[in-house]
Amino acid sequence: MTKRALKRQLREGAFDAGQFAGDDKIRRLPLDRDRGWSPLAHHNSNDDRDQGYLKTIKAKSPGQEELIKAIDDKNLVMALGPAGTGKTYLAIAKAVEALESGSVGRIVLSRPAVEAGESIGYLPGDAEDKLAPYLRPLYDALSDRLSMKRVRALMAEGAIEIAPVGFMRGRTLNNAFIVIDEAQNCTYVQLKMLLTRLGWHSTMVVTGDPDQSDLLPEFSGLRTVAQKLEAVSNIAVVRLADRDIVRHPLVAEMLGVL
Repeated sequence: MTKRALKRQLREGAFDAGQFAGDDKIRRLPLDRDRGWSPLAHHNSNDDRDQGYLKTIKAKSPGQEELIKAIDDKNLVMALGPAGTGKTYLAIAKAVEALESGSVGRIVLSRPAVEAGESIGYLPGDAEDKLAPYLRPLYDALSDRLSMKRVRALMAEGAIEIAPVGFMRGRTLNNAFIVIDEAQNCTYVQLKMLLTRLGWHSTMVVTGDPDQSDLLPEFSGLRTVAQKLEAVSNIAVVRLADRDIVRHPLVAEMLGVL
C-alpha cells in the first residue's frame, strides 16, 4: 500500500491494522537452539531472553553465586578469575541494583589506563577523548543493564562516574558503590591507594585476573594484595575458575592451553 493511500485511510477513519500484519520488513525470528552453542542451551535455562533484557541477576555457576553473596554481605570484595567469568558484569550489575534501590547515592567505576602493547597517545582530542577507549568496557557493561540514554543522564547528574585510576588519589568515597576493574594492571601502591578510598556506607568490588596482567609480573600488585587481605575476616576474596566461564566454551578451552 502506498503512503498516499495509507494517509487517506487514516484521514477517513477506515484504517485496519490487521491488513498490515504481514508487511513488517524486520521480523523477530524464534531462536534456533539447535544451530550451535548458546548461553541458554549451555546452562539448561528456560529463560526467554529474545525479546528484552533480563534485569534480575542470576548466577550461572557456583563461583558467580559465591561472588553475588559476597557482594551482598561484605563492604569490600575482591573477585579474581580468568576472562569470561562475569567478574566485571556482576559487579556493575550489583552496582546498578544498589543505585536503583537507593542503597547508594552514586556509582564510581575506575580502571587503570594501561596500554596493552599499543599506543593511542597520538589520537586527537583532550585527555577525556584519549582515555575513552580504556573505559569503553565499563560503558558496555553499564549499557547492558541500563539504556544508554539513562546512563548519559545519570552521568550528567553525577550519579555515575567513570574515571581512570590516576584520578582517584586523595578522594573519600562515601555512600557509593565502587568498582575497580582490571586491577591486575595496578601496582601494589596503586591498589593500596584505591582500597583506602572506601568511605562510609560504601561497597567496593575489585576485579581482575592475576594471570593476565599487561604489567611485568613483579609490578602487578593484585596477587599480593589478595593474599594479604584473605586474612581479614570482613573482606571477601572470591576466586573464580575455568568452570565459571560463561562466554563461549571455546574461551575455557583456549585458556586451558594458552
